[in-house]
Order: sequence, then structure tokens, then C-alpha cells
Amino acid sequence: MKQEYIINACSGKCIDVIAGQKITVIDIEGGQVVDFFAENSANQNEFLSPGVTIDCNESLRLHVGNYIYSNLYHAMFQILYDEVGEHDLLHPCCRPEMYHFFYHNGKDHPNCLENINHSLGEERPMIHPINLFMYSKIYEDGTISVKRPLSKAGSKIVLKAEMNLRLGIAACSVSESDCNSGKCTPIKIMIED
Repeated sequence: MKQEYIINACSGKCIDVIAGQKITVIDIEGGQVVDFFAENSANQNEFLSPGVTIDCNESLRLHVGNYIYSNLYHAMFQILYDEVGEHDLLHPCCRPEMYHFFYHNGKDHPNCLENINHSLGEERPMIHPINLFMYSKIYEDGTISVKRPLSKAGSKIVLKAEMNLRLGIAACSVSESDCNSGKCTPIKIMIED
């Protein structure tokens, strides 16, 4: 069985998956970041953690075969396939305060924190997702800069769920920088048994 979802630009969606299902995330037009968050279906206090993922994989980068971990150090996903190979584990969801800090336009700006919270029916004060396709360049002196994503139209990553999960996924809302190549576009999610 296959289910397909389109997440429009600057919006989010909750998708339920069960252990063993494959999740394919597709950048429809290219150059679009996907804020990818998840929580244990049975316990919303167990959720995706980029920090634990960095710790367990001993890497700031994700590779095919790696697992993505929860805050409780349990595997949530395994990466089965990746056409891009460049994803961000450092940045939290964009939020009104971030837009105000960098661009002075936070009031009523669509943002991933609110889009994911709304899709999950929650009010988490901060969400730290895996930012799929986001290209954060890390320099030797420790500074970072956000570059245009390397994903092209149709680029995809495939994950396998390791537990029953609620996904909170947003098509990132930043059009003010190179983060989404200067514009926001929709993404596609496919769930397969």
C-alpha cells in the first residue's frame, strides 16, 4: 500500500507511520528544505533528537545506513537511500523570533515551529528537527553559513520507520535567504509498506 501527501509551501502536516514502513521525502521543484520531526506514537515525550543522532553516529552528517535517534537514544529511522547527502542537524525550526532577529518581519510570518505544532496539535516551545536538504556549511574555525540546497527537482531521501511514529513535517518558510534558494515550494511525502 502506498500513500502520497503534498505539503504546500510554508505549511505542515502530521502523518502517522508504523514500524517497518518506508518514508520517501521528495523535493518537488528542488532547493527546498524540509523540517522533519517525529514523536513516538505511544509517548509524545519521546521525540526525534538531532543532538542524540550526532552523538550516536559520531558525525555531523547523515549517511545511508545511519539511524536517526530519539531523545531516549532509541532508533527512530534508518536511512535507506539518499540522493543529496547534505542535511542540517544544527538549526531549530524557524519561528517568529528568528524572523524578527534576522529579517525584522516576524509578526504573522509563516514558520515551521507553528506549522509542525499545529499539525501535531501541540505547543512545544522549541522543535529541533532534522532539516532535510538544508546545506549548512561548517568552516574550520567553527563558523557556519547557510547555502543553497544541493537538491534538484525530484531529489529524494528514503527512511525506514523503526517504531510507530507521528511525523510532523513542514516545507520550510524561509524565503529571505539562500536556505530555500530564495523561494518556498511544496514537497511530497510517500509512505509505503
